[in-house]
Amino acid sequence: MERKRGKAKHPTQPLVAADQGIVRFKPNKIVQFLLDAGPFDLNKLACMNFADEDCEQLAQLIGYSLSGFSELSYVSDKTYKAAAAQPLYGK
Repeated sequence: MERKRGKAKHPTQPLVAADQGIVRFKPNKIVQFLLDAGPFDLNKLACMNFADEDCEQLAQLIGYSLSGFSELSYVSDKTYKAAAAQPLYGK
């Protein structure tokens, strides 16, 4: 079995149609609970030095809208285009 060399990538969270037709990443309920329960919130996390790809994945896991995701400074064009190209989950 041949292995590809290189950096492992985070998976892309599925897209869903939310209220009023807004396209969002399917939120992960565990991640949402952990943020809501504390002790950390998004403001504290934003002040920490995490890799861009980790921040991209967190935005997906908390259910960011696709349009809002495209405007985040740490989201690469490549990641946004890959996310936007996938079909809506459940369709």
